[in-house]
Amino acid sequence: MTNEILLEYQDHISTVTLNRPAQRNAIRFHMWEELSHIFLRLDNDTNTKAIVIRGAGTESFCAGADIQDFEEYRNDSHQGYAYNAAVDNLLETLINLKTPTISMIQGVAAGGGCEIATATDIRIATPTTRMGIPVARLGITIGHREMTSLINLIGKGNALYILLSGRLVDGETALSMGLVTQVVPELDLEHITYQLAAEISQLAPLSHAINKEILNNVIESPSLTGLSQLQKELPLKQFDTKDYKEGYNAFLEKRKPDFIGE
Repeated sequence: MTNEILLEYQDHISTVTLNRPAQRNAIRFHMWEELSHIFLRLDNDTNTKAIVIRGAGTESFCAGADIQDFEEYRNDSHQGYAYNAAVDNLLETLINLKTPTISMIQGVAAGGGCEIATATDIRIATPTTRMGIPVARLGITIGHREMTSLINLIGKGNALYILLSGRLVDGETALSMGLVTQVVPELDLEHITYQLAAEISQLAPLSHAINKEILNNVIESPSLTGLSQLQKELPLKQFDTKDYKEGYNAFLEKRKPDFIGE
């Protein structure tokens, strides 16, 4: 792992930091794949109960793809296909993680940075956060995976506004659209983000994982008619786990449960 991406762990919370503050944490081509590998590794780490994604410094969460890469990696449709595949793979990875993810959005989250945020479970911003996907300013588009995530989150009308206007919206506007989950004072952003991550990490990890899987199933098949038998039985899996028995007994005994993810 290069120093362009930092990984820290404390108290069951893993933090992934995009560490290119001089470039507003813009993402180089190789970083898309590297991030996918990092998130998959964290998802298989039973000690990691929540993941926080943030940018280094105070000016940017992530300014998107580094335009320095465009001539080498996005110079024609063939190169563009490979680049878009790397982006789609990261977004697909984030969406399907069992582990809860939180984007701590300080400053600008533009283009690919905004798309990364939309692929996480919870997005916490500040009033001065600025978010958008101004691809029309560069004469390019977003892919089907990115478009799906955007529409699922903010709906067709807001997605079209974001894409057609090319504007970056502030935190409160992003909140009204559903682009972010919560807007907090800038000085409180880190504290509130990690407080929530800590609360999430103390709850049953299997419940989180299965709830996320059921949510994704419902998004992909809203009528539920396309669900497999295994998918239909997902809500029943928890009743056979040690964590269910622990949660039930802890409730009866009026104590805090100690979940082990089994």
